[in-house]
This record gives sequence, structure tokens and C-alpha cells, in this order.
Amino acid sequence: MDFDRSGLISLIKSEFKLDWQGIHGANHWARVLNHGKNIGQIRKADLLVVELFGFLHDSCRFNDGRDPKHGERAAEFAHGIHGDFYQLTPKQLDALCYAMKHHSGGEVSTNRTIQTCWDADRLDLGRVGIFPSPQFLSQEASLFIDLAYDWSTQAPRKSHVR
Repeated sequence: MDFDRSGLISLIKSEFKLDWQGIHGANHWARVLNHGKNIGQIRKADLLVVELFGFLHDSCRFNDGRDPKHGERAAEFAHGIHGDFYQLTPKQLDALCYAMKHHSGGEVSTNRTIQTCWDADRLDLGRVGIFPSPQFLSQEASLFIDLAYDWSTQAPRKSHVR
């Protein structure tokens, strides 16, 4: 998966409005990325889309509370920088943007890549005191609930995403 990962992260960090180490910051993205890669390999999802989702899905939040348009803003951001840091097919870009627009809505998807993105994010709900519900996860993601919950409730360490 060739894309300008460090350039993308630098751009996101320069634009990010919240605490980089906060509940929607780089530590969260690193866990989402890890979950997404693990589940995505099992489900044969598009791992490039899953990775980009991990970095971008909460990148345009205005606050750590209720921010219903943050996914929409992230999708617009991803669409706007497409071609600068990554090059996706139209189908990949549509999946990425759809996954970001709707990641907070509680939907489930039959699209393996979109659901993998949502699974990865939902597995990290422990960081805000919520135990992930299997009803909103794929079968493959459900295998990781306990481990993911334990990981997301540990004291934050310095992020691997810089």
C-alpha cells in the first residue's frame, strides 16, 4: 500500500482541532488502525481504505462530545486531498467517504470494507466507557471484543502516530 503516510499524518496533525493525545486523537486512531488491519485481513477487506479510515475518520471533529457532522466533514476532507497523499479508484473513494460519513450512526453494512472500518472504530469504544455490542459488529470483529475493550481502557501511552 503505497501512499504518503507521513505527509498525510503531518497534514492531519496541522489541521487537528483537538488534543492530539485525547479520546479522538492519535492513540484512538492507532488502535482503530490495528483493529482494522486484523479484521480486514480476516474479512479480505480493502486494507488501504481501512488504513485511511483509521487516520481520517475523526480528523475533522470540532469537539470530543456530540459532533454529528464530523464524519461528513472528514469525508469532504478525504475527497479534497485525494490525489495529494493517496490515489484511490472511484469505488475505493466512495467506500472510504461512505464509511466516514456514517461511522457514528450505528448502521451495519454488508460491504466488507465499510463494516471493517466501523468494526475497527467500534472496538475502541471502551476508551469512553462503552463495551462494544456484538449486534453492531461483524462476526470476525466480535472475536476481538474482550481484548479490544481491555486495550482501549488502559492508560494512554504516547501515540505511535506522530
